[in-house]
Amino acid sequence: MNDETNEEWFDPETTTFGDRLAGAREIAGMTQAQLAKRIGVKKKTLEDWEDDIRDPRAMRLSMLAGLLNISLLWLLTGEGDGPGDLGTATSYVRGSHQLLDEIRDISAQMSLNADRLVRVEQELHALLKDEDE
Repeated sequence: MNDETNEEWFDPETTTFGDRLAGAREIAGMTQAQLAKRIGVKKKTLEDWEDDIRDPRAMRLSMLAGLLNISLLWLLTGEGDGPGDLGTATSYVRGSHQLLDEIRDISAQMSLNADRLVRVEQELHALLKDEDE
């Protein structure tokens, strides 16, 4: 998508969630594979979202909005700050809430990964202990 079509691709009456996601991703200069990797999903999952086959969970929606620098409201409905919008004082407040949501999501993921690490480490110790016997 080039600069001339950035304004023309989006019609709030007809675009779907998948259209908005694909357009915002392209304007951000990312491939499907790059965005999928950054949010921790398979490329096929992102393709399904862009093709309106499946919908992401709330945590992923927040991550997508943050990574693509768009408001969650715009991503879901087409209203609000979309890609390339300069923003206003109210969008700054919304942006800070998005950042806080992303921090919470990352913190939750880190906690889950820490728990997972403990479990894997315990399994490894058990295997090593069995091998030593």
